[in-house]
Amino acid sequence: MPLIRWEPFREVEALQREMNRLFDSLSNGESASTFFPAAEIHETPEAIQLRLEVPGMEAKDIDLEVSAEAVSISGERKSQTTTEEKGFSRTEFRYGSFRRVIPLPARIQNTNVTAEYKDGILNLTLPKAEEEKHKVVKVNIS
Repeated sequence: MPLIRWEPFREVEALQREMNRLFDSLSNGESASTFFPAAEIHETPEAIQLRLEVPGMEAKDIDLEVSAEAVSISGERKSQTTTEEKGFSRTEFRYGSFRRVIPLPARIQNTNVTAEYKDGILNLTLPKAEEEKHKVVKVNIS
């Protein structure tokens, strides 16, 4: 079995090259265009309140689908980059299409959902299905 000389700095350099490649790909926009809207969910006895943060969009650019068990939101944030002097422009905003599916903690009446979009926040009121409102579960104690 041949002996191989261990050079720890070579491994550190390889790790550094790999990290630089990762950060370069992010800064060049390969993965930086991914946008994932933040969400808050609050459950009351009558309904589920869901707030989604989708700034920089118009209501017409948001596609919202609601089933009895989940909410699906999708859309696209379009870039409006202007070129400044010497052809240089920089942006830290994220653009691109997104899709998020949020499972709900209880079944809802998806035909009675109300939505309001204001100041980049989408507020949804999802009324619970009647069987969920009066649901009582018997728990056995061992």
